[in-house]
Amino acid sequence: MYKKNTFWKMPFLMALLGMCLTGIVELKAQTPINNIIYKKNPGTKPRNIIFILSDDHRYDFMGFTGKVPGLKTPNLDRLANEGAHFQNAFVTTSLCSPSRASILTGQYAHTHTVVDNESPAPSSLIYFPQYLQKAGYQTSFFGKWHMGGGDGHPRPGFNKWVSFSGQGVYYNPTLNIDGKIVKYQDSTYITDLLTDLSLEWLKKRDKNKPFFMYLSHKAVHADFKPAKADKGFYKDLQIHYPVSMFMTETPTSKKFIKGVREDGSMYTFNNKDIPQWVRAQRYSWHGVDYMYHGETDFDQFYIDYLETLMGIDKSVGRVLQYLKDNGLDKETLVIYMGDNGFSFGEHGLIDKRQAYEESMRVPLLARCPDLIKPATKIKQMVLNIDIAPSILEMAGVQKPKQMQGMSFLPIIQGKDVPWRNEFFYEYYWESNFPQTPTQYAVRTDQYKFIRNWGIWDIDQLYDIQKDPYEVNNLIRDKKFQGVAKQLNDKLFDWLGQTGGLQIPLKPVLEKKKDHLYKGTW
Repeated sequence: MYKKNTFWKMPFLMALLGMCLTGIVELKAQTPINNIIYKKNPGTKPRNIIFILSDDHRYDFMGFTGKVPGLKTPNLDRLANEGAHFQNAFVTTSLCSPSRASILTGQYAHTHTVVDNESPAPSSLIYFPQYLQKAGYQTSFFGKWHMGGGDGHPRPGFNKWVSFSGQGVYYNPTLNIDGKIVKYQDSTYITDLLTDLSLEWLKKRDKNKPFFMYLSHKAVHADFKPAKADKGFYKDLQIHYPVSMFMTETPTSKKFIKGVREDGSMYTFNNKDIPQWVRAQRYSWHGVDYMYHGETDFDQFYIDYLETLMGIDKSVGRVLQYLKDNGLDKETLVIYMGDNGFSFGEHGLIDKRQAYEESMRVPLLARCPDLIKPATKIKQMVLNIDIAPSILEMAGVQKPKQMQGMSFLPIIQGKDVPWRNEFFYEYYWESNFPQTPTQYAVRTDQYKFIRNWGIWDIDQLYDIQKDPYEVNNLIRDKKFQGVAKQLNDKLFDWLGQTGGLQIPLKPVLEKKKDHLYKGTW
């Protein structure tokens, strides 16, 4: 059993005091619950809802997809088999803080302005759990917040608050529990601990009120550390290298020989029109030739990721078991989602940020037997900005006017309703990870257009139906100039209509950390 104690050493106390004072200022400035106005959906019975968010879980790294032979995720598989699998789920910015802010506000990054992992959240933002509180819900948050500076003080919208500062740690974490700083010891594992605390809250909740629980895991964010019981489980698993991994290879590139290369013989490879920034990033913190500045090896990195994912799957299973044991599993809606995608060698890259499929696509599953038919497959494009309006509608609250997403409730009910046939993506350059430029993209069911901003480099156009791995850049092809123009116009129309025609600049507060220019301003 893990041990916990409370810190009261002077340096820590001073830091804590600063955190608390910051929290007081923000809480006072935040929109008070009494001033939040909303409209009810008449006749809607408020539904119990659990939202489970993982970090950097790649969209196809689940057992039932068959992407990784030998991967076992029985509880995520159960969500898909007994509920709905959103086959085309995306984030509008693939970066922790912006994506999490979009989930909570239902807004694009350039609207809520949390455009990187350092930007403070404006006090004017309203998070959807604040509407739930106003509607009579008891609400709780457990885990990684990492939005608006990343500190761990309590945020509005939640009756119960358990979080930590920044990215947190996998073992022996320090948590902020309703404003009290608690340190855990004895090899306490963060995924297990957050699940324990969330289930304790469910057991002690007021059973006369509907509940909303937000379980926000650290896993599977790098650097990956599985639970001790799971370490070594996949040590003999055969690694598969993606078809685009060797397009940017140079004579001095690392050799990858432990795994097998996926067959790309059926695709056309356009090696000429790979952006230079993609080629350069291969040897960087986010590239396969110099991953995390040489601190890890791709093959071990791959295995560590899968073993760390096991803790997430077990957490989902424990939540489902609690609901079953307490007669709540039929009517409670459980949503599982990843906050970002993740590249595993595609184009020679790892991690996220860029506008390639592996970065912007995320897993999204939902289970509620009273609402969703088993094995439902959702083909429509659903975004992270859709989470807030969807949960609110299922709680009987109409979508607030500032939210830019749409409720997917009609879709999971099998209704034929008008829906988007394209979506837009944005990522803003970060000074601490300068190897990825600002990216704007528009994706339809057939094409993706990517515009790099602020660098002298080639842009990208892909026919993702014929070229799902994005290896044949069509941007120079004369036959596709009309498509490129149409998508470019759509992109800038969207930016103009949503107030995004200016790049939100943020202060640079520290020296460079990249391997080429480290230590310079």
